[in-house]
Amino acid sequence: MVARTSGLRRVVAPGRTQRPDDGSDATTPLVPPADHLDRLIHERLRLGIISALTATPVLSFTDLKKLLKTTDGNLSVHARKLEEAGYIACHKSFDGRTPRTEFRLTPAGKAALLRYLDHMDALIQVTRKLTNTPGN
Repeated sequence: MVARTSGLRRVVAPGRTQRPDDGSDATTPLVPPADHLDRLIHERLRLGIISALTATPVLSFTDLKKLLKTTDGNLSVHARKLEEAGYIACHKSFDGRTPRTEFRLTPAGKAALLRYLDHMDALIQVTRKLTNTPGN
């Protein structure tokens, strides 16, 4: 059972009682609702792209492809989705006659990643508390 509390949800383990005044149990932890999870970042390859760009501010298409062990087409599709969302910036140029594509994490992308990490951390903390509760 889950009770809403100001944009967050209070996870209530089965068998626990709730206080009748606000519908929540003060002993259960708050967790962001699953529908607030950034589904754009949550996909494995897109999370890999954003994480790599957090560690290294500028990466070429080739570097990302090797790092993430993916194909040209797969990387192109996922990078485009992140670029359309404003999470990464793409710069295309030529090195002589060779095309060069570089990616950077934008401030919006960094903020989205931090929100995503906070959300996942809250889920992890709640899960740890619930699994360490006697009777679970």
